[in-house]
Amino acid sequence: MSEDTYHLGVKALIRDVDGNILLLKVNPAELKGAKNSDYWDLPGGRVQQGSNVEETLKREVEEETNLSDIVVERPVGMVLSNIRIPIDDGTVGLILSTYECKMPKNATLKLSKEHISYEWFSPKETAEKLRVKYPVDFCELIAQL
Repeated sequence: MSEDTYHLGVKALIRDVDGNILLLKVNPAELKGAKNSDYWDLPGGRVQQGSNVEETLKREVEEETNLSDIVVERPVGMVLSNIRIPIDDGTVGLILSTYECKMPKNATLKLSKEHISYEWFSPKETAEKLRVKYPVDFCELIAQL
């Protein structure tokens, strides 16, 4: 049996004052060759060479939502995603590391072209919406927040 190769993705679990979680509706036009292009996701992206987790998280959140100066509070969990990423000579797996983050006061969300809308959902609703991309055990962890 051969070893698999993975990229590390970081995701921000941003909560509002009522404890709801920010989800972004993925823009199907931006997904090239994806099997399922109709889903919600947490803001975030893959860690690039020379960058650390916190820098990546802040950069990706700002690019996708226009929220600058988020505060990374604590890790929530790490899971092996159901998604495979195409690369030159095949595919790689995706490990997602999720962090609870605090949104700056009086912040205004403005989405990038990667997403078509956003909504705030309860932890249980969030868990249901994330089942397309995330394993069941991780979704159950989110539901209990």
